[in-house]
Amino acid sequence: MENFDQTMMFKRVADDEKYQARDVFAVVYGALKEKGYNPINQIVGYLLSGDPAYITSHQNARVLIRKLERDELLEELVGSYLTKLDNGE
Repeated sequence: MENFDQTMMFKRVADDEKYQARDVFAVVYGALKEKGYNPINQIVGYLLSGDPAYITSHQNARVLIRKLERDELLEELVGSYLTKLDNGE
């Protein structure tokens, strides 16, 4: 029998198990492309609306993209774009 008087410990997700926005985008982009969708339009639709129906469930892409907040995804996109501009690309 368990002792419910003691505080239970919650096991936090290790840092190496966290999802990286760059990796999420790679999987989602590939899954959308494989299914014949325009990945850019679909991802923009998701980011603007928050509606996961814009993302296919193929390759578990819909579940994967919802593991990160939309602001984290936008931060990755803007940061990557501005870094390339700063580097003259």
